[in-house]
Amino acid sequence: MGRAVAPGRLPAEPGEPARRGRGRAVLWPATVAAVSAVVFLGVKGSLIDDSFITLGYARNLAEHFRWGLVEAETANSATSPLNVLLLALGGTLTRVAGGQVHPVAGAGLVFVAEMTAVGWGFARITQALRLPFFTAVAGTAAILVNPFVLSATGLEVHLISAVLVLLTAYALEGRAIGFGVVAGLAVLVRLDLVVFVVLFALGVGALRDRLLPVVGVALAVCLPWFVFSWFALGSAIPDTFLIKTTQGAFGEYTYGNGPDYYLDPKRWKATLVAFAPAAAGLVALLGWLGWLVVRREQAARFGPVGVLGAGGLAYYGAYSLLGVPPYQWYYVAPIVALTVVFVVAVGWLARGGAFRVGVAILALALAVLPAGYLDVDRGVPWTAPPIFGNWATAADYARVGREIGARVGDDATVAAPPEIGTLAYFCECAMVDTFADQGRVVPLVAQRIAQAGPIGGFLLRVDYHWLDRARRPRPVDYRLDWSWTPISGPDTWHLSSPATGDGWVRLVRI
Repeated sequence: MGRAVAPGRLPAEPGEPARRGRGRAVLWPATVAAVSAVVFLGVKGSLIDDSFITLGYARNLAEHFRWGLVEAETANSATSPLNVLLLALGGTLTRVAGGQVHPVAGAGLVFVAEMTAVGWGFARITQALRLPFFTAVAGTAAILVNPFVLSATGLEVHLISAVLVLLTAYALEGRAIGFGVVAGLAVLVRLDLVVFVVLFALGVGALRDRLLPVVGVALAVCLPWFVFSWFALGSAIPDTFLIKTTQGAFGEYTYGNGPDYYLDPKRWKATLVAFAPAAAGLVALLGWLGWLVVRREQAARFGPVGVLGAGGLAYYGAYSLLGVPPYQWYYVAPIVALTVVFVVAVGWLARGGAFRVGVAILALALAVLPAGYLDVDRGVPWTAPPIFGNWATAADYARVGREIGARVGDDATVAAPPEIGTLAYFCECAMVDTFADQGRVVPLVAQRIAQAGPIGGFLLRVDYHWLDRARRPRPVDYRLDWSWTPISGPDTWHLSSPATGDGWVRLVRI
Protein backbone atom coordinates (compact mmCIF):
# COMPACT_ATOMS: atom_id res chain seq x y z
CA MET A 1 0.00 0.00 0.00
CA GLY A 2 1.21 3.54 -0.77
CA ARG A 3 1.79 6.13 1.93
CA ALA A 4 -1.14 8.31 2.89
CA VAL A 5 -0.68 11.94 1.91
CA ALA A 6 -2.27 14.80 3.80
CA PRO A 7 -4.78 16.79 1.75
CA GLY A 8 -3.21 19.69 -0.08
CA ARG A 9 0.33 18.35 0.22
CA LEU A 10 2.46 16.70 -2.43
CA PRO A 11 4.01 13.36 -1.55
CA ALA A 12 7.61 13.65 -0.46
CA GLU A 13 10.35 11.93 -2.40
CA PRO A 14 11.95 8.97 -0.66
CA GLY A 15 14.50 10.20 1.83
CA GLU A 16 13.42 13.85 1.48
CA PRO A 17 12.13 14.31 5.08
CA ALA A 18 15.24 12.66 6.49
CA ARG A 19 17.54 14.88 4.40
CA ARG A 20 15.60 17.99 5.41
CA GLY A 21 15.71 16.94 9.06
CA ARG A 22 19.46 16.31 9.00
CA GLY A 23 20.13 19.61 7.30
CA ARG A 24 17.94 21.51 9.71
CA ALA A 25 19.54 19.76 12.70
CA VAL A 26 22.85 21.36 11.74
CA LEU A 27 21.76 24.62 10.12
CA TRP A 28 19.26 25.72 12.78
CA PRO A 29 21.57 25.56 15.84
CA ALA A 30 24.37 27.17 13.82
CA THR A 31 22.04 30.00 12.79
CA VAL A 32 20.85 30.59 16.35
CA ALA A 33 24.44 30.60 17.60
CA ALA A 34 25.57 33.09 14.96
CA VAL A 35 22.67 35.48 15.52
CA SER A 36 23.08 35.23 19.31
CA ALA A 37 26.77 36.08 19.03
CA VAL A 38 25.95 39.24 17.06
CA VAL A 39 23.29 40.23 19.60
CA PHE A 40 25.72 39.76 22.49
CA LEU A 41 28.28 41.99 20.81
CA GLY A 42 25.60 44.66 20.69
CA VAL A 43 24.66 44.45 24.38
CA LYS A 44 27.87 43.47 26.21
CA GLY A 45 28.73 47.07 27.04
CA SER A 46 25.44 47.57 28.86
CA LEU A 47 25.56 44.82 31.50
CA ILE A 48 23.76 45.85 34.67
CA ASP A 49 25.23 45.98 38.16
CA ASP A 50 23.82 42.62 39.29
CA SER A 51 25.35 40.97 36.23
CA PHE A 52 28.77 42.11 37.42
CA ILE A 53 28.08 40.58 40.83
CA THR A 54 27.72 37.25 39.05
CA LEU A 55 30.76 37.91 36.87
CA GLY A 56 32.76 38.71 40.01
CA TYR A 57 31.83 35.32 41.44
CA ALA A 58 32.75 33.62 38.16
CA ARG A 59 36.14 35.36 37.94
CA ASN A 60 37.06 34.51 41.53
CA LEU A 61 36.07 30.90 40.98
CA ALA A 62 38.03 30.64 37.74
CA GLU A 63 41.15 32.45 39.02
CA HIS A 64 41.26 31.67 42.74
CA PHE A 65 38.79 28.80 43.23
CA ARG A 66 36.93 30.96 45.77
CA TRP A 67 33.14 31.30 45.98
CA GLY A 68 32.61 34.99 46.57
CA LEU A 69 32.10 38.38 45.00
CA VAL A 70 35.57 39.58 46.04
CA GLU A 71 38.74 37.57 46.37
CA ALA A 72 39.13 38.45 50.06
CA GLU A 73 35.84 36.92 51.28
CA THR A 74 33.83 33.74 50.83
CA ALA A 75 30.14 34.55 50.41
CA ASN A 76 26.88 32.85 49.44
CA SER A 77 25.00 35.61 47.63
CA ALA A 78 25.02 34.07 44.14
CA THR A 79 21.36 33.33 43.43
CA SER A 80 22.16 31.02 40.51
CA PRO A 81 24.96 28.55 41.26
CA LEU A 82 24.72 27.02 37.79
CA ASN A 83 25.09 30.42 36.13
CA VAL A 84 28.25 31.12 38.13
CA LEU A 85 29.68 27.70 37.31
CA LEU A 86 28.97 28.12 33.58
CA LEU A 87 30.38 31.66 33.51
CA ALA A 88 33.50 30.43 35.32
CA LEU A 89 33.82 27.68 32.70
CA GLY A 90 33.38 30.24 29.93
CA GLY A 91 36.04 32.44 31.51
CA THR A 92 38.37 29.47 31.86
CA LEU A 93 37.95 28.69 28.16
CA THR A 94 38.99 32.25 27.35
CA ARG A 95 42.07 31.72 29.52
CA VAL A 96 42.96 28.67 27.42
CA ALA A 97 42.63 30.83 24.30
CA GLY A 98 44.28 34.03 25.54
CA GLY A 99 46.30 33.29 28.66
CA GLN A 100 44.02 35.04 31.16
CA VAL A 101 40.40 34.91 32.26
CA HIS A 102 38.04 37.21 30.34
CA PRO A 103 34.70 36.85 32.15
CA VAL A 104 32.72 39.08 29.78
CA ALA A 105 33.94 37.10 26.78
CA GLY A 106 33.11 33.94 28.73
CA ALA A 107 29.63 35.35 29.31
CA GLY A 108 29.32 35.69 25.54
CA LEU A 109 30.14 32.01 25.07
CA VAL A 110 27.55 31.05 27.69
CA PHE A 111 24.96 33.40 26.16
CA VAL A 112 25.38 31.76 22.75
CA ALA A 113 25.16 28.28 24.26
CA GLU A 114 22.02 29.16 26.24
CA MET A 115 20.22 30.62 23.24
CA THR A 116 21.25 27.64 21.11
CA ALA A 117 19.67 25.40 23.76
CA VAL A 118 16.50 27.50 23.56
CA GLY A 119 16.39 27.05 19.78
CA TRP A 120 17.07 23.32 20.05
CA GLY A 121 14.32 22.94 22.66
CA PHE A 122 11.83 24.83 20.52
CA ALA A 123 12.68 22.59 17.56
CA ARG A 124 11.82 19.56 19.71
CA ILE A 125 8.54 21.17 20.80
CA THR A 126 7.51 21.81 17.21
CA GLN A 127 8.44 18.27 16.23
CA ALA A 128 6.52 16.73 19.14
CA LEU A 129 3.38 18.77 18.35
CA ARG A 130 3.85 18.60 14.55
CA LEU A 131 3.81 22.36 14.23
CA PRO A 132 5.35 24.36 11.36
CA PHE A 133 9.05 24.90 11.91
CA PHE A 134 8.66 28.67 11.88
CA THR A 135 7.12 28.16 15.34
CA ALA A 136 10.62 27.36 16.61
CA VAL A 137 12.05 30.36 14.76
CA ALA A 138 9.39 32.67 16.21
CA GLY A 139 9.75 31.35 19.76
CA THR A 140 13.54 31.63 19.78
CA ALA A 141 13.41 35.15 18.34
CA ALA A 142 10.73 36.25 20.80
CA ILE A 143 12.94 35.25 23.75
CA LEU A 144 16.18 36.53 22.23
CA VAL A 145 14.88 40.07 21.66
CA ASN A 146 12.53 40.41 24.64
CA PRO A 147 13.57 43.66 26.37
CA PHE A 148 13.19 42.34 29.93
CA VAL A 149 15.27 39.26 29.13
CA LEU A 150 17.93 41.01 27.08
CA SER A 151 18.28 43.87 29.58
CA ALA A 152 19.42 41.38 32.24
CA THR A 153 22.07 39.65 30.10
CA GLY A 154 24.76 38.11 32.30
CA LEU A 155 22.27 37.08 34.94
CA GLU A 156 20.52 33.70 34.81
CA VAL A 157 17.67 34.91 32.56
CA HIS A 158 18.76 33.01 29.46
CA LEU A 159 19.39 29.90 31.53
CA ILE A 160 15.82 30.23 32.84
CA SER A 161 14.61 30.44 29.25
CA ALA A 162 16.60 27.37 28.23
CA VAL A 163 15.49 25.10 31.08
CA LEU A 164 11.80 26.08 30.77
CA VAL A 165 11.81 25.34 27.04
CA LEU A 166 13.66 22.06 27.56
CA LEU A 167 11.39 20.99 30.44
CA THR A 168 8.43 21.50 28.10
CA ALA A 169 10.08 19.58 25.28
CA TYR A 170 10.93 16.56 27.45
CA ALA A 171 7.47 16.61 29.04
CA LEU A 172 5.86 16.55 25.58
CA GLU A 173 8.09 13.65 24.57
CA GLY A 174 7.43 11.81 27.85
CA ARG A 175 11.17 11.40 28.50
CA ALA A 176 11.36 10.97 32.26
CA ILE A 177 15.15 10.72 32.55
CA GLY A 178 15.84 13.72 30.33
CA PHE A 179 13.20 15.69 32.20
CA GLY A 180 14.79 14.70 35.52
CA VAL A 181 18.21 15.92 34.42
CA VAL A 182 16.83 19.29 33.28
CA ALA A 183 14.69 19.54 36.43
CA GLY A 184 17.78 19.13 38.60
CA LEU A 185 19.59 21.77 36.56
CA ALA A 186 16.55 24.08 36.78
CA VAL A 187 16.68 24.32 40.57
CA LEU A 188 20.41 25.04 40.30
CA VAL A 189 19.55 27.90 37.94
CA ARG A 190 17.11 29.31 40.50
CA LEU A 191 15.65 27.39 43.40
CA ASP A 192 12.25 29.02 42.80
CA LEU A 193 11.95 27.21 39.44
CA VAL A 194 10.92 24.22 41.53
CA VAL A 195 7.40 25.62 41.03
CA PHE A 196 7.57 24.58 37.36
CA VAL A 197 9.29 21.27 38.11
CA VAL A 198 6.60 20.19 40.57
CA LEU A 199 3.72 21.21 38.30
CA PHE A 200 5.23 19.34 35.34
CA ALA A 201 5.98 16.24 37.39
CA LEU A 202 2.47 16.06 38.83
CA GLY A 203 0.52 17.49 35.90
CA VAL A 204 1.91 15.45 32.99
CA GLY A 205 0.78 11.84 32.99
CA ALA A 206 3.90 10.40 31.35
CA LEU A 207 6.05 11.96 34.07
CA ARG A 208 3.66 11.24 36.91
CA ASP A 209 3.69 7.55 35.99
CA ARG A 210 7.49 7.54 36.34
CA LEU A 211 7.70 9.93 39.26
CA LEU A 212 10.33 7.93 41.16
CA PRO A 213 12.93 8.03 38.35
CA VAL A 214 12.16 11.71 37.73
CA VAL A 215 12.72 12.62 41.38
CA GLY A 216 15.76 10.37 41.72
CA VAL A 217 17.54 11.81 38.70
CA ALA A 218 16.68 15.40 39.63
CA LEU A 219 18.03 14.93 43.16
CA ALA A 220 21.17 13.22 41.86
CA VAL A 221 21.85 16.31 39.72
CA CYS A 222 21.14 19.08 42.24
CA LEU A 223 21.51 17.62 45.74
CA PRO A 224 25.34 17.50 45.82
CA TRP A 225 25.50 21.27 45.37
CA PHE A 226 22.95 22.02 48.08
CA VAL A 227 24.72 19.71 50.55
CA PHE A 228 28.04 21.37 49.76
CA SER A 229 26.52 24.84 50.11
CA TRP A 230 24.86 23.93 53.42
CA PHE A 231 28.12 22.79 55.01
CA ALA A 232 30.74 24.92 53.26
CA LEU A 233 28.90 28.20 52.60
CA GLY A 234 26.69 28.34 55.68
CA SER A 235 23.29 27.70 54.06
CA ALA A 236 21.75 25.56 51.34
CA ILE A 237 19.66 28.50 50.08
CA PRO A 238 21.69 31.51 48.87
CA ASP A 239 21.76 34.55 51.14
CA THR A 240 20.01 36.59 48.45
CA PHE A 241 16.72 35.18 49.71
CA LEU A 242 17.26 37.06 52.97
CA ILE A 243 18.84 40.12 51.36
CA LYS A 244 16.12 40.66 48.76
CA THR A 245 13.16 39.90 51.03
CA THR A 246 14.38 42.45 53.58
CA GLN A 247 14.89 45.23 51.02
CA GLY A 248 11.23 46.22 50.90
CA ALA A 249 9.29 47.76 48.06
CA PHE A 250 10.23 50.37 45.45
CA GLY A 251 8.04 53.03 47.02
CA GLU A 252 4.49 51.82 46.41
CA TYR A 253 5.63 49.07 44.05
CA THR A 254 6.24 45.42 44.88
CA TYR A 255 6.44 42.47 42.51
CA GLY A 256 2.67 42.17 42.16
CA ASN A 257 2.12 45.64 40.73
CA GLY A 258 5.69 45.98 39.48
CA PRO A 259 4.87 46.11 35.76
CA ASP A 260 3.26 49.51 36.43
CA TYR A 261 6.61 50.66 37.83
CA TYR A 262 8.20 50.17 34.43
CA LEU A 263 5.55 52.15 32.55
CA ASP A 264 7.39 55.44 32.99
CA PRO A 265 8.12 57.69 29.98
CA LYS A 266 11.59 56.19 29.45
CA ARG A 267 10.60 52.52 29.50
CA TRP A 268 6.93 52.15 28.69
CA LYS A 269 7.37 51.03 25.07
CA ALA A 270 9.93 48.38 25.96
CA THR A 271 7.77 47.26 28.88
CA LEU A 272 4.65 46.85 26.75
CA VAL A 273 6.65 44.96 24.14
CA ALA A 274 8.15 42.68 26.81
CA PHE A 275 4.78 41.77 28.32
CA ALA A 276 2.76 41.67 25.07
CA PRO A 277 3.56 38.05 24.13
CA ALA A 278 2.97 36.99 27.75
CA ALA A 279 -0.44 38.70 27.76
CA ALA A 280 -1.26 36.98 24.46
CA GLY A 281 -0.07 33.72 26.00
CA LEU A 282 -2.48 34.20 28.90
CA VAL A 283 -5.35 34.55 26.43
CA ALA A 284 -4.13 31.44 24.60
CA LEU A 285 -3.93 29.54 27.89
CA LEU A 286 -7.54 30.41 28.70
CA GLY A 287 -8.52 29.33 25.19
CA TRP A 288 -6.74 26.01 25.66
CA LEU A 289 -8.62 25.42 28.93
CA GLY A 290 -11.90 26.01 27.12
CA TRP A 291 -10.83 23.68 24.32
CA LEU A 292 -9.90 21.08 26.92
CA VAL A 293 -13.49 21.09 28.16
CA VAL A 294 -15.00 20.77 24.67
CA ARG A 295 -12.46 18.54 22.90
CA ARG A 296 -10.51 16.88 25.67
CA GLU A 297 -8.68 14.29 23.56
CA GLN A 298 -7.52 16.81 20.96
CA ALA A 299 -6.46 19.42 23.49
CA ALA A 300 -4.75 16.99 25.87
CA ARG A 301 -1.66 16.59 23.70
CA PHE A 302 -0.89 20.27 24.34
CA GLY A 303 -1.13 19.58 28.09
CA PRO A 304 2.55 20.15 28.96
CA VAL A 305 2.41 23.56 27.27
CA GLY A 306 -0.64 24.39 29.37
CA VAL A 307 1.20 23.24 32.50
CA LEU A 308 4.07 25.57 31.58
CA GLY A 309 1.65 28.48 31.33
CA ALA A 310 0.05 27.56 34.65
CA GLY A 311 3.54 27.46 36.17
CA GLY A 312 4.13 31.01 34.99
CA LEU A 313 0.96 32.16 36.73
CA ALA A 314 1.83 30.25 39.92
CA TYR A 315 5.32 31.76 39.90
CA TYR A 316 3.90 35.26 39.53
CA GLY A 317 1.47 34.62 42.38
CA ALA A 318 4.16 33.26 44.70
CA TYR A 319 6.44 36.24 44.15
CA SER A 320 3.54 38.63 44.63
CA LEU A 321 2.84 37.05 48.03
CA LEU A 322 6.51 37.40 49.02
CA GLY A 323 6.26 41.15 48.38
CA VAL A 324 9.78 41.37 46.96
CA PRO A 325 10.94 44.40 44.94
CA PRO A 326 10.03 44.41 41.23
CA TYR A 327 13.45 43.62 39.81
CA GLN A 328 13.12 43.08 36.07
CA TRP A 329 14.75 39.65 36.01
CA TYR A 330 12.13 38.31 38.43
CA TYR A 331 9.58 38.62 35.62
CA VAL A 332 11.53 36.54 33.11
CA ALA A 333 10.18 33.12 34.16
CA PRO A 334 6.46 34.00 33.75
CA ILE A 335 7.18 36.06 30.61
CA VAL A 336 9.03 33.16 28.96
CA ALA A 337 6.47 30.57 30.07
CA LEU A 338 3.51 32.47 28.63
CA THR A 339 5.47 33.45 25.52
CA VAL A 340 5.98 29.76 24.77
CA VAL A 341 2.22 29.22 25.16
CA PHE A 342 1.54 32.10 22.75
CA VAL A 343 4.02 30.92 20.11
CA VAL A 344 2.71 27.34 20.25
CA ALA A 345 -0.84 28.67 19.86
CA VAL A 346 0.27 30.68 16.81
CA GLY A 347 1.91 27.59 15.35
CA TRP A 348 -1.25 25.60 15.88
CA LEU A 349 -3.38 28.32 14.26
CA ALA A 350 -1.03 28.33 11.30
CA ARG A 351 -2.00 24.76 10.46
CA GLY A 352 -4.76 24.03 7.98
CA GLY A 353 -7.36 26.67 7.13
CA ALA A 354 -6.18 29.08 9.80
CA PHE A 355 -2.77 29.51 8.17
CA ARG A 356 -3.22 33.15 7.22
CA VAL A 357 -4.52 34.06 10.67
CA GLY A 358 -1.56 32.43 12.33
CA VAL A 359 0.98 34.03 10.02
CA ALA A 360 -0.63 37.46 10.57
CA ILE A 361 -0.38 37.11 14.34
CA LEU A 362 3.20 35.87 14.05
CA ALA A 363 4.20 38.71 11.72
CA LEU A 364 2.67 41.25 14.09
CA ALA A 365 4.52 39.79 17.08
CA LEU A 366 7.88 39.68 15.31
CA ALA A 367 7.42 43.19 13.92
CA VAL A 368 6.65 44.71 17.32
CA LEU A 369 9.26 42.90 19.39
CA PRO A 370 12.42 44.09 17.58
CA ALA A 371 11.07 47.63 17.36
CA GLY A 372 10.72 47.66 21.12
CA TYR A 373 14.20 46.54 21.99
CA LEU A 374 16.48 48.00 19.32
CA ASP A 375 15.74 51.57 20.43
CA VAL A 376 18.26 52.97 17.96
CA ASP A 377 18.23 56.47 19.43
CA ARG A 378 20.29 55.18 22.39
CA GLY A 379 22.89 53.86 19.97
CA VAL A 380 24.26 50.46 19.04
CA PRO A 381 26.18 48.89 20.72
CA TRP A 382 24.20 49.65 23.83
CA THR A 383 25.72 51.65 26.67
CA ALA A 384 22.63 50.98 28.80
CA PRO A 385 19.73 48.59 28.18
CA PRO A 386 16.13 49.80 27.67
CA ILE A 387 15.10 48.40 31.07
CA PHE A 388 17.65 50.02 33.33
CA GLY A 389 17.57 51.33 36.88
CA ASN A 390 21.22 51.54 37.98
CA TRP A 391 22.64 54.80 39.32
CA ALA A 392 25.42 54.83 36.71
CA THR A 393 26.25 53.18 33.43
CA ALA A 394 28.62 50.21 33.35
CA ALA A 395 31.26 52.40 31.66
CA ASP A 396 31.11 55.04 34.42
CA TYR A 397 31.23 52.48 37.21
CA ALA A 398 34.15 50.73 35.48
CA ARG A 399 36.11 53.99 35.22
CA VAL A 400 35.55 54.86 38.87
CA GLY A 401 36.19 51.30 40.05
CA ARG A 402 39.60 51.18 38.35
CA GLU A 403 40.63 54.53 39.81
CA ILE A 404 39.53 53.51 43.32
CA GLY A 405 41.49 50.28 43.00
CA ALA A 406 44.59 52.27 42.10
CA ARG A 407 44.05 54.56 45.13
CA VAL A 408 43.42 51.97 47.86
CA GLY A 409 45.63 49.09 46.71
CA ASP A 410 45.17 45.39 47.43
CA ASP A 411 45.16 45.40 51.24
CA ALA A 412 42.52 48.02 52.09
CA THR A 413 38.81 47.27 52.51
CA VAL A 414 36.18 49.62 51.10
CA ALA A 415 32.53 49.83 52.19
CA ALA A 416 30.47 49.96 49.01
CA PRO A 417 27.62 52.31 48.12
CA PRO A 418 24.19 50.71 47.44
CA GLU A 419 25.35 49.26 44.08
CA ILE A 420 28.50 47.18 44.45
CA GLY A 421 28.75 44.84 41.45
CA THR A 422 30.49 46.84 38.73
CA LEU A 423 32.59 48.93 41.13
CA ALA A 424 33.92 45.85 42.95
CA TYR A 425 34.52 43.99 39.69
CA PHE A 426 36.73 46.71 38.22
CA CYS A 427 38.28 47.82 41.51
CA GLU A 428 39.59 44.28 42.11
CA CYS A 429 39.85 45.25 45.77
CA ALA A 430 38.13 44.14 48.96
CA MET A 431 34.92 46.12 48.44
CA VAL A 432 32.16 44.84 50.73
CA ASP A 433 28.46 44.96 51.53
CA THR A 434 25.94 42.21 52.34
CA PHE A 435 26.56 40.59 48.94
CA ALA A 436 30.32 40.34 49.50
CA ASP A 437 30.72 39.96 53.27
CA GLN A 438 28.75 37.20 54.97
CA GLY A 439 29.51 38.77 58.34
CA ARG A 440 26.98 41.43 57.37
CA VAL A 441 24.36 38.74 56.71
CA VAL A 442 24.48 37.30 60.24
CA PRO A 443 22.25 40.04 61.74
CA LEU A 444 19.74 39.56 58.90
CA VAL A 445 19.54 35.85 59.71
CA ALA A 446 18.71 36.57 63.35
CA GLN A 447 16.17 39.20 62.29
CA ARG A 448 14.37 36.91 59.85
CA ILE A 449 14.29 33.97 62.29
CA ALA A 450 12.67 36.23 64.90
CA GLN A 451 10.06 37.44 62.41
CA ALA A 452 9.29 34.20 60.60
CA GLY A 453 7.10 32.43 63.16
CA PRO A 454 7.51 28.88 64.49
CA ILE A 455 7.60 26.95 61.19
CA GLY A 456 9.48 29.53 59.15
CA GLY A 457 11.91 30.14 62.00
CA PHE A 458 12.57 26.41 62.32
CA LEU A 459 13.28 26.09 58.57
CA LEU A 460 15.63 29.07 58.64
CA ARG A 461 17.47 27.68 61.66
CA VAL A 462 17.94 24.39 59.81
CA ASP A 463 19.09 26.18 56.65
CA TYR A 464 21.63 28.30 58.56
CA HIS A 465 22.65 25.57 61.01
CA TRP A 466 26.26 25.56 59.79
CA LEU A 467 26.61 29.33 59.46
CA ASP A 468 29.24 30.80 61.75
CA ARG A 469 26.96 33.03 63.86
CA ALA A 470 30.01 34.54 65.56
CA ARG A 471 31.28 35.88 62.26
CA ARG A 472 31.64 39.66 62.28
CA PRO A 473 31.68 42.13 59.39
CA ARG A 474 35.06 42.72 57.81
CA PRO A 475 36.66 45.92 59.21
CA VAL A 476 36.77 48.66 56.59
CA ASP A 477 39.42 51.27 55.87
CA TYR A 478 37.40 53.40 53.44
CA ARG A 479 33.80 54.00 52.56
CA LEU A 480 32.19 55.27 49.38
CA ASP A 481 29.58 57.96 50.05
CA TRP A 482 26.96 58.60 47.38
CA SER A 483 25.47 62.05 46.77
CA TRP A 484 22.70 63.25 44.46
CA THR A 485 23.90 66.83 44.79
CA PRO A 486 27.19 68.05 43.30
CA ILE A 487 30.28 67.60 45.48
CA SER A 488 33.90 68.27 44.68
CA GLY A 489 37.34 67.77 46.09
CA PRO A 490 39.90 64.96 46.07
CA ASP A 491 38.77 61.36 45.62
CA THR A 492 35.42 62.49 44.20
CA TRP A 493 33.89 61.22 40.97
CA HIS A 494 30.94 62.25 38.86
CA LEU A 495 28.75 59.52 37.33
CA SER A 496 25.57 59.53 35.29
CA SER A 497 22.71 57.24 34.37
CA PRO A 498 19.93 57.51 31.79
CA ALA A 499 17.60 56.21 34.51
CA THR A 500 18.46 58.41 37.50
CA GLY A 501 20.53 61.29 36.14
CA ASP A 502 23.75 62.62 37.70
CA GLY A 503 25.35 61.39 40.89
CA TRP A 504 28.62 61.78 42.75
CA VAL A 505 30.66 59.39 44.85
CA ARG A 506 33.43 60.24 47.32
CA LEU A 507 36.06 57.93 48.80
CA VAL A 508 36.38 58.68 52.54
CA ARG A 509 39.17 57.34 54.74
CA ILE A 510 37.91 55.91 58.03
